Amino acid sequence: MAIFSAGRSKETAIHLAKNTGERPMVADGGLDVPEKFYRIDKFPGYTKIALFRLAAEKLRIDDPYFICHEGVAGATTTVGGRSMLNFSSYNYLGLSGDSRVSAAVKAAIDRYGTSLAAAPRVAGEVAVVRELETAIAGLYGVDDAVTFASGHVTNVNTIGFLFGPKDLIIHDQLVHNSVIEGVRLSGAARRAFPHNDPAALDRLLTEIRGNFERVLVVIEGLYSMDGDSPALASFVEIKRRHRAFLMVDEAHSLGVLGSSGRGIHEHCGVPAGDVDIWMGTLSKSFAGCGGFIAGEQALVDLIRYAAPGYNASVGLAPALAAASSAVIRIMLDEPWRLEQLRAAGRYFLEQARLRGMNTGLSEGYCVVPLITGSSLKAVSLSKKLARQGISVQPIIHPAVEERLARLRFFICYAHTQTQIDHTLDEIARCR
Repeated sequence: MAIFSAGRSKETAIHLAKNTGERPMVADGGLDVPEKFYRIDKFPGYTKIALFRLAAEKLRIDDPYFICHEGVAGATTTVGGRSMLNFSSYNYLGLSGDSRVSAAVKAAIDRYGTSLAAAPRVAGEVAVVRELETAIAGLYGVDDAVTFASGHVTNVNTIGFLFGPKDLIIHDQLVHNSVIEGVRLSGAARRAFPHNDPAALDRLLTEIRGNFERVLVVIEGLYSMDGDSPALASFVEIKRRHRAFLMVDEAHSLGVLGSSGRGIHEHCGVPAGDVDIWMGTLSKSFAGCGGFIAGEQALVDLIRYAAPGYNASVGLAPALAAASSAVIRIMLDEPWRLEQLRAAGRYFLEQARLRGMNTGLSEGYCVVPLITGSSLKAVSLSKKLARQGISVQPIIHPAVEERLARLRFFICYAHTQTQIDHTLDEIARCR
């Protein structure tokens, strides 16, 4: 063991290690390991955050993230005791905070407590969770559904469990991070095809499908960064011809698209059974937290009985299940919420374009980006709007390409034309 001494420099010790196999040591007897390998503040990810903060301080820009809401976040919110117009909420149907949903949550807490307390296979299930899973399956007209305590975890564990090193996962280039993390866990090969381009997917599958056993195609029902949707029938036809599985992430489309809010299959007039794996989250329109997988009974049974990410994790909290179940009932009973949401989204998009704003690919449902062209411009504009009582968050590199940095507006059913006009006028003035 080579130990540094007054007569042996660090360089000499490293040279000895390379030529004699001795491990370089420092004076206290520990190994000589560079700081970046044992200090968290030297992680590459943290150094990027530190540089961002330093640049923001020099430009006198406050951190725009992690603002603290002091009440229900919907079309309006309260921050620091100040009422603000809010375009940073997934509360699309305005049912988070609705008295009927809150009453269902309180009743579930009184009956079941605040937690399932263990994994469902260990602790058993509760009726309110099964009721939610049955309701979700009913929205799609499929055999069954299974819920997870996290939407991100739903994608990671489902993809990571169902597919392996001999398989291929091919996805739209703009899918959510949770899909990418699921692919990494699976060990499967990964390819991306150009956004919303079924012809490119077809060509790629024609070229490489024969090299793999199972193939999964992953798309989204409504893309959360850009606000556009896929031509679902085209992807169904391609997956059938190439003997692949199709998975649709409906995080932002369920409860938004379709005349009754049933999502992209209703919107496109495609039978839900034509898609192999439906995935969605409960934290957007459904006023809760968690995720689900819906489809044929074999899929749901396989996850329930064998998926480590389901069997080794606590189940969905009963109160959250009660919230989302109540939302589904209200959504189906009150279709005017969907109509009003779509009207607000269309109006925002139309008026933004009339003012010459770059709204990218948005179709004007619940997500409308405003492309600023640089991260600095996005952050600066967000802070200027905040000073005018408008909350909207910047999306910056590396979440998107630098040239596509943006403000991302989430539209809720309760946003009025007056609020939208005021917001767009302030953007025009502040830019």
